[in-house]
This record gives sequence, structure tokens and C-alpha cells, in this order.
Amino acid sequence: MRQVTKLAGVTTTVLLDAGVVSRCRRRVHLEHDPGMRDTERGAPDPTAELRKADAAAHRRAVADRLSAHFGADWTEVPPGRSGEREAATVAALAEGRPLIWGAQLPRDTEHGRRGAIDLLVRTRGGYVPVLVVRHKVHDPGQGARTSPLFGVTDVGGANDPARKVRPQPRDQLRLAHTRALLRAAGYADERTGHAGVIGLDGDTVVWHDLTAPTWPGSRTALAEYETRFADRVAVAQAAATGGEPLARPSRIVECKSCPWWPVCDAQLVAERDVSLVVRGEDAALLRTAGVETVDALAGIDPEDRDNPPLVGMPLGDAVGLAKAWLADLTLVRRHREVSVPRADVELDVDMESFGDAGAYLWGTLLSGADTGIAQGYRAFVSWDPLPTDDEARSFAEFWSWLGAVRAAAAERGLSFRAYCYNELAENRWLLASARRFTGRPGIPTRRQVQQFIASDEWFDLFGSVRDHFLCSHGKGLKTIAPVAGFQWRDPEAGGENSMRWYRDAVGLDGGEPDLAQRVRLLEYNEDDVRATAVLRAWMSSDEVAGIPFVGDI
Repeated sequence: MRQVTKLAGVTTTVLLDAGVVSRCRRRVHLEHDPGMRDTERGAPDPTAELRKADAAAHRRAVADRLSAHFGADWTEVPPGRSGEREAATVAALAEGRPLIWGAQLPRDTEHGRRGAIDLLVRTRGGYVPVLVVRHKVHDPGQGARTSPLFGVTDVGGANDPARKVRPQPRDQLRLAHTRALLRAAGYADERTGHAGVIGLDGDTVVWHDLTAPTWPGSRTALAEYETRFADRVAVAQAAATGGEPLARPSRIVECKSCPWWPVCDAQLVAERDVSLVVRGEDAALLRTAGVETVDALAGIDPEDRDNPPLVGMPLGDAVGLAKAWLADLTLVRRHREVSVPRADVELDVDMESFGDAGAYLWGTLLSGADTGIAQGYRAFVSWDPLPTDDEARSFAEFWSWLGAVRAAAAERGLSFRAYCYNELAENRWLLASARRFTGRPGIPTRRQVQQFIASDEWFDLFGSVRDHFLCSHGKGLKTIAPVAGFQWRDPEAGGENSMRWYRDAVGLDGGEPDLAQRVRLLEYNEDDVRATAVLRAWMSSDEVAGIPFVGDI
């Protein structure tokens, strides 16, 4: 059915790209609501912008390798306006070019589709799509169908005894969208359901069978795509025509990086929506039970068996969060007593990384009993632009110094503990650095790192905050530490902004390195480790009793 709408006497066509099937339904509505065109939106997420830039560079690198290998069989659609790129793609398809890079496929106005794809591979029956992404698409194991990069024309590949498919639903849905566009244009190879993905390693093509029943309920990727796409078309159509909205706002994880969040946030707060304190599936479960507002959630009895069990947290915690939100309390105590493990010698650690390129800074704050090693803040940093071998040097110096502190404490009969806030990031780069730089001077083995991570000497303060408090505005350090009386010197302190500062600090965009930004990053990192030290001391003090107990509100 042709998706055509009448708007103020003008005929418009709703055309949606592949991204809509993985996008929040409310965002799809807002993007197609004419009344929202001039609405102010949030600033772009710098982390997301960085990921986009890195992904574009990765795609370019893969394209250059393929172009050099395939030579005359390679056709690249030049950059330009959408219409120009579409015309160039149609010409290449009509000529039967073997490999078409950067294709802008003909719009399918009958079904409301538009879109582009990284690579089209010609077969005897038509074309199949191949996507290039900057994330992992396979794991160690067996059963995936793969081909080497230069075997991309071998559609479907062969069974791989060393790799298994890493599920990436969004990739499969994007490929399904492209297949639908190829079919509408008359260029799809109907004999096969295979479509390819080239991932972070850049040397392997993983082939997905879009017609295989690999989705929940034995659905195929194509069936899942069609269901989702039809839903998003309906949402966009209703928005474009001024019809009854088919999607309401609800807070989910993706909201924090969505440009439309200021719009949804204002509406949710005005409606006191239950998703302000519980998200995703839990909010949907509560709405189904008639609990639509924070007020209604705060008023229910957690012991009432008629209330729905939640997935993300105990119902009692959800009720406590609702009460805290209504009282405008950042924290409430889950238990009357709050404790955090302490040691004679304490070390706060905070790592700074630049996306997936590496960890350029390990910041430390040593305090407690005297070990003969100077106390205070110390940074182990590399200012060579990542990725760089100098990262191995700075990590080795950090690990060696950490070992010296541990040994000095043990020699004096003193207990030692190192603290971080949310260990996922630090653990990731501790292990990754040991793996990437194995065998180099001062680099620990992965087993040594794993033993340290698993020991009582490594403690995640985030876990204590989670266990002892209900946090109505999130558990991030920038939210929690101010309650303990700590303030960052830089009013713009934050992980996203630090990405920008780093680019300038090392001259990543071609300019001269900005030494002032290096100082800014070091001060930001120092404040992070001082924040965890202040938070820990506050949690161990009598002052924490000033935080209301959830049972008393």
C-alpha cells in the first residue's frame, strides 16, 4: 500500500530508513510530527558522534582494501545528494556491476522504504547486501557461516569450526530492510536468504540467513523486520497526518542519548509518569496493572499479591524509589545501617579511555597508613594519540607502581584495598591491556590481572551504593558524590565532554596538541578519584544517618 498522506493540501510520502525498526516508537512519532519541526532538541551525544566517526573510518578502511583487491569489478557510488546517489546506484545495478559500494537504493514509495547499504554483491540471481560495522560479529566457537574478506563474493560462505555468530539483531534488521528495497526494485536474489556483515576485525564476512527461524518464537529475521516496519510506518503515518498518536513517551535506557529527550522528559514530569522511576518492561507491567504515575506507585502495598512482580528490581524498591522521587530525595537508605569495607592503606583508581581505541590515563589517589610511598594523586598517562604503543608503557608503569604499593603494605603488616566506581570499565581495560601488550616489559599476564580483580583488594564502590541506597536520579558518581559534599572543579566535568577534551589534548583532528586540555583532563581525573574517597569516608561516617531511611518516608 502506498504510504501517502494529505497535510495542509500537500501530498507527502512517508519514507522510513532501516533505523526505525530498532528505534523508540515515540522518537519515530516525533520525527514525523510536523508540529515538532521547530522544537529545540538536545545537543548531539559526543560519545555517539565519536562512534559514528570511528565507524565511518572503519568502513573506509574496509572499502579501500576491497577496492584494491577487486580492481575493475569494484564500483563506488560517489558522494552527493540522495537523488544523485540513487541514480548512480540504479545505473550500476542495471549494468550488473559485480560489487557496488555505498549504494543508495531506489525508494520504495509503495511501502514507505528508503535506505542505503555499504556493499551490494552480485550473484547469478541478483544482489545480496553486506553491512560493514565497527563491533564484533562473531565469538570463539563454531557453527557460523563465514568467508574471508576477499571471499565476499562467495555468498553464504562455509561452516566455520572456530567461530560462532554473535547475535546482533540490529544488523540483521538493517540487512532485511535492504533486501526489501532490492526486492521492490527487482534486484534481490530470491534464491538465498543470506546477507553478510563485516565486523570489527575487518577480515571476515559473517553470513546471516534471514529466512532461518533464529529469532524468538522460531520467527525469521525477515518476519521480525516486516512486523516492526509495519508498526513504525503506522506510527509515522499517524504523526504525519495529525492522527491519534500511536506511541506515548516512556523512559528507557536510550533516552539519555536521544535528541528528543528534553521533549519527552518535560511531558513525563508533567504527567508524573511511572517510567521516571522504573523503566522499560517494568513500566509496561505497572501500566498494565493500572499503575501509571509515580504517585500511584508510591501508594501501593508491596506485599499485596495482586501487584505484578517486576523484572528489573523488587517491587518494594520500586515503591521506595517512587516515594524518594516525590520527596525530591536523591538518596534514601535501603537499610538503617550503612557500611563499606575499609583498609589501612587505601587507593582510589580511575581510568580514562577514548572509545575503543585504548586507555590513555590511569589516575590514582593513595591515602591511609604510611607505606614509604608518597601519598596523594598520581597519574600514569600517555599523550601519544591513541592507538599507540606508548599506552603499553603507561599501563606497565601503573601496574608496577600498584604492585609496589601492595607489597609495601604487606611488608608492614597493613591491610590494602583499591577502590573504583563501577568496575566494568576498569576491568575491561585491565584485562584488555594485559592481552594487547602481552610479553612487553612490565605488562602483567591476564591471570595476574584476573587474580587481582577477583581478590578482596579490589572493591567496586558502585556496588555498595547500589546495595545501601535507592537512588531516584541515578547511581552515577556525578550524581551521588555531591550528596556526600564533593564538587568537581570543572563545571563541565563528565565522560562525554572528556572525549572532546582528549581530541584537543593530543591534536587528534590535525591541530597542535592543546596543553591546557591536558591539564583539564588530569584535574578531572584527580577529582574523580577524590570523589570516590570522599564518598567512601562519608558512607563510613555518622553523617550518612542524615539520609532518610526508606521505611520512614
